[in-house]
Amino acid sequence: MNLRARQGILRAAALLVTAGLVFAACAGGASPSPSAATASPVETPGASTPAPSAQLGGKVTVIGTWGGSEQESFLAMVKPFEDQTGIKVEYTGTRDLNAVLTTGVASGILPDLAGLPGPGQMVEYAKAGALKPLDDVLDIAAYKAQTSPALVDLGTVDGKVIGVFIKAAVKGLIWYNPKVYTGGQPTSWDDLQAKAAAAAQGIGGNTKPWCVGLESGAASGWPGTDWIEDFVLRQAGPEVYDKWVAGQQKWTSPEIKNAFETFGKVISESYGGPKTVLATNFGDAGNPLFKSPPGCIFHHQASFITDFFQKQGGAKPGDYDFFPFPDINPQFSGAVEGAGDLFGMFNDTPQARALMKYLVTADAQSIWVGRGGALSANKNVTNYPDEISKRSAEILTNAKIFRFDASDLMPQAMNDAFWKAVLDYTQDASKLDSILSNLDQVQSSAYGG
Repeated sequence: MNLRARQGILRAAALLVTAGLVFAACAGGASPSPSAATASPVETPGASTPAPSAQLGGKVTVIGTWGGSEQESFLAMVKPFEDQTGIKVEYTGTRDLNAVLTTGVASGILPDLAGLPGPGQMVEYAKAGALKPLDDVLDIAAYKAQTSPALVDLGTVDGKVIGVFIKAAVKGLIWYNPKVYTGGQPTSWDDLQAKAAAAAQGIGGNTKPWCVGLESGAASGWPGTDWIEDFVLRQAGPEVYDKWVAGQQKWTSPEIKNAFETFGKVISESYGGPKTVLATNFGDAGNPLFKSPPGCIFHHQASFITDFFQKQGGAKPGDYDFFPFPDINPQFSGAVEGAGDLFGMFNDTPQARALMKYLVTADAQSIWVGRGGALSANKNVTNYPDEISKRSAEILTNAKIFRFDASDLMPQAMNDAFWKAVLDYTQDASKLDSILSNLDQVQSSAYGG
């Protein structure tokens, strides 16, 4: 199956997410379960998972994008596994994940397990024979019963499960400090812009409508792709969005250009201007919400950002709140974008198998969920710790139109070019036409002509 055909399957799977991922997320309405993180973490799905007393020993190497508080949560997630199996999880965090894995696929020097950049890149690694099928690693029947069908489909290549989602997020949330902004939930994008401008003007000084941060090491630019994806989905609709993901919608088309230009208006109204936006790490970008006087009124980011607000911004529960990204074109009312963290296995070892089995369980994922900043991919997880997490899950539940993160579904070369284009456009908006023309050229080669 060629890459274009595979992209079509990924796009079709994304259409099903409302019926699947949202069901997993709606478990957020339950109260915290004290036993969720203490139950035996090596239970199904995994037919031959070691018993709690089993000491397999050895080590398993893992690479992912998580650093800071996210890395702390992942390590907390695998600690019971290490204690009960004697296996040491050696984790390395990098924002240069694409380059590390692409180089590793070419050289054969790869970690045992890795967080994958996205479904699009997963397909490429699988086609290269680098990723191992998981059908005889997991109890597939149990995994499929506990995971949304759409996420299962997005992790499947040629009928075999290649990647598994261990957590999920809803994107496009608009965050604010309720002690600063009291204007209520906007009814539309135009209303949001008006409220943001009025609130910033009311405070005066250097306060701007928006805070944006695009820096993320080798992955710099990705927060801007989320902005543009939100605009494409809400301005042009899911059909254009799907064609864009599949490489059938030109970047120079009016629909994609309009999304870039709308993003450009946000940058022009951002705290510190383009230079600050380019230099600010995504995890720190919302911190000015909590300054006195505040640097901005709103911050656009996914549901995971609450962990960064508290651990890097010094915020406490009650200092932040959110509302969903408002409608732009009423024809596409209720549209929502989401994403998730994929894991795959490059080296088939007993230790790698054991950890992969563990990561898909409710016991494992409830640990991260209980710490905050994540939605579970396993629909048996119920211990969402606060109202913010529960409401994030409810947005997925109530989504009328749901699409998976577009850049994560694109081939790696297209994804990388998209990141760079966001940075180039932020630095010099006058070059938009040439930036989009270059993306058309990359699209032509990345999707096989």
